[in-house]
Amino acid sequence: MIQERLKGTGVALVTPFTKDLAVDYNGLAKLLDFVLDGGVDYIVINGTTAESVTTTADEKKQLLQTIKQHVNGRVPLVYGLGGNNTQELLNSFATTDLNGIDAILSVSPYYNKPSQQGIYQHYLAVAEASPVPVILYNVPGRTGSNVTAETTIKLASHPNIIGIKEASGNLEQCMAIAKHKPADFMLISGDDLLTIPMISIGAVGVISVLANAFPEKFSNTIGFAMEGNYKKASELLYDFVDLNPLMYEEGNPVGVKALLERFGVCGAAVRMPLMEASAGLRDRLYKLI
Repeated sequence: MIQERLKGTGVALVTPFTKDLAVDYNGLAKLLDFVLDGGVDYIVINGTTAESVTTTADEKKQLLQTIKQHVNGRVPLVYGLGGNNTQELLNSFATTDLNGIDAILSVSPYYNKPSQQGIYQHYLAVAEASPVPVILYNVPGRTGSNVTAETTIKLASHPNIIGIKEASGNLEQCMAIAKHKPADFMLISGDDLLTIPMISIGAVGVISVLANAFPEKFSNTIGFAMEGNYKKASELLYDFVDLNPLMYEEGNPVGVKALLERFGVCGAAVRMPLMEASAGLRDRLYKLI
């Protein structure tokens, strides 16, 4: 069952760019080896952290094929496939090669601010059309609307919807999901620093930004929490408390790419409207590490 393979630490992989903002496939290979050697449990492709809104359709296809070939079955792969035009999203299943992909991560429709019924019907249509299992993604800070616990629980009964990445920051909402969800429905943290409390109430891991730059330490942190050793997990997590806000201060993945450049993995370049980390942000990041 795929749910057993998507536990622990998933990394929301960044897309490395060269200084002239072409996709850096050499940097991508180094990054993949870096996170795999660090022990991440699975890889999420084409998510927000991958700057998916500013990569072209051709680049998305090439990135997907390159990552599949490089990973070569070593860990499961999840592909980000969502949107706020339901019909266009359904059409994309015919043009996206999901062979070798274990699940899709589909963000709730953004900008439109649909009703709960609209969100529910959107996800039902996606689940019916998708040839692979669907993980819901609730991130109100980006979409402008929340997927309520009630809507999540209704959707959890669909056989092709296997979990939710919850990035609402609302632990009470997460507790309601944990209490009422089917046993095999995965609650996944979408906030790195909230993962330990979420695991304590029933979450099965995280889809992480920090794991790009700290794959081993962050995977170990989540591993201890999954074993119920919350004391050790918290001790490791506290090292990230001051660092984590800087990941997002100038937009994601600006902060984590600055760290990856510092570690010699790939460059810090991002595409507009994002800008590379300012000198002030870099200074604070480098002092913390």
